[in-house]
Amino acid sequence: MSDTPPRILIVRLSHLGDVVQTLPLYHALRAAYPASQIAWAVQPEFEGLLRGLGGLDRTILFGRREGVRAWPALVRALEDFGADWSVDAQANVKSAMVALASRAGRRSGYARVDWRERFAATSVTDPCAAGGASTGGLTTGSFRTGGFRTGGFRTGGFTEHAVDRLLRLARHAAPTWDGTPRFDADISLHELQTAERRLTDLDVHGPGVLLHLSPPADVRSWPIAGFAELARRLAAHSAVLVVSGPAEANAGRDLELELRHPRIGHIVGQRGLRDLAALFTACARRGMPFVGCDSGPMHLAWASGMRVVLLAGPQDERRTGPYVVDVGHHTVRSRRRPDCVPCLSRSCAHAEGPVCIRTTSVEDVEDALSAATQDA
Repeated sequence: MSDTPPRILIVRLSHLGDVVQTLPLYHALRAAYPASQIAWAVQPEFEGLLRGLGGLDRTILFGRREGVRAWPALVRALEDFGADWSVDAQANVKSAMVALASRAGRRSGYARVDWRERFAATSVTDPCAAGGASTGGLTTGSFRTGGFRTGGFRTGGFTEHAVDRLLRLARHAAPTWDGTPRFDADISLHELQTAERRLTDLDVHGPGVLLHLSPPADVRSWPIAGFAELARRLAAHSAVLVVSGPAEANAGRDLELELRHPRIGHIVGQRGLRDLAALFTACARRGMPFVGCDSGPMHLAWASGMRVVLLAGPQDERRTGPYVVDVGHHTVRSRRRPDCVPCLSRSCAHAEGPVCIRTTSVEDVEDALSAATQDA
């Protein structure tokens, strides 16, 4: 590479949780190459989180929902930026095509073994080490699963935590980086103060608990009736904030009508990813734990500093759960756990449906919350 600072393109198009997990790569590159211009190729629905990210020069939008019509505009934006170096943090066919379309001379990414569609790894000219290599001593700590503590692990390939894989890429791309990951979205003081006022207006006092609903049709989602019963029980002794995003807005409105209690506040149909990140940051400062299923907001919650009680269902928390550095997160699983768990699938083939999440008891969630409080 010449003495001229490289123009760097990060490719991480989707989804929200994966974009959150890529923030350490951005922060590492920004610290290692302060004179460089950095752009991030991302889908429009996740771009809002990146607005206000300190030092990010540009976002380049890939309108996946537009199909083939998205590519001409994307190529024009890539040509206008003129990347010298692309860093593919996604490792699939679409991200490989974006990296190639950037015409960057250096194209960094994962080793071929770490790609799902391995033929697409030929787009990479500068691969990092394969899974299983040292990640510089950072440990994933441990998880609590069903009341029993099990060690976090790193065994290489797709069995390592997704964040460990990302941190390998960050160390490869930014060898002068000190190795301390930053997961924050650079929430400003103004954004944080706005979120604090929002909590005050909702009359949420004390540490409290934040419950985040999931789309009822998602196989990873705990039944809304479970959230309702949990909120009622918690409200006997604690403040509760029930949050729903656009996909869960109808369920959120139903619960707002059902759960009329002075200790229960509601945010229905929350929009704006930076507003959500600021809300989670404010909740973290109050010591509020997050209760929710595997989702983008769950990842944004732990990245914002909240302790997470994860209702894991079909997911494998060792790969896609909250990343543990020095914060105690807890995983709750149904005592009726079928042999197919974890399946990591977005559809369920079990004869009785997703019993792995639907039969998770309110009592087990309460126990996990109690343990999370003790860890604080």
